Amino acid sequence: MSRSKMMMLFFVGSEAFFFLALIFGYVYYSHPGGQIVDTARFLDVKKTGVFTIFLLLSSFTIHIADLKFKKGNSKGLVTWMITTIVLGLVFLIGQGIEYAELISKEITISKDVFGSAFYTLTGFHGLHVFVGLIILGVVAYLIWNEKYHKLGTSALESVSIYWHFVDAVWIVVFSVVYLGAAL
Repeated sequence: MSRSKMMMLFFVGSEAFFFLALIFGYVYYSHPGGQIVDTARFLDVKKTGVFTIFLLLSSFTIHIADLKFKKGNSKGLVTWMITTIVLGLVFLIGQGIEYAELISKEITISKDVFGSAFYTLTGFHGLHVFVGLIILGVVAYLIWNEKYHKLGTSALESVSIYWHFVDAVWIVVFSVVYLGAAL
């Protein structure tokens, strides 16, 4: 295993603990008698579900990019990486739309426990998506300009690990926050 791949696994592991803490905090306040239950009804599960599909498809496209890389198809690799970036951007735009709608209903980070827990958890995830998009963009740019050999083959593996982690975390967040609110 390459050093960069191992370091990415350690990083993802440490971030998983941070996300677990945020999720447990959210769950703690969402139990009956908690302060999240009433406000959570404003979440649009269907609309967020659509944007979730875009994010989950991006895991598929980064996998295809990896397969193109293994076959030596740099044009296909770049195409699928750009597709991954577009899908991630659609997800972030969806998150921005949702935030704007919630804020218009006066649901803010400082209004109540729900706002604080919701925006912290989903915003932290959104930050991870944003960072992943930047990293994907840099790697795609280097491949496009045929400078990837200087970067090393483990860079794509590391970016893929990070991106799959971001998608896996969202599955848990969506299930706990959105599907939990719909129950």
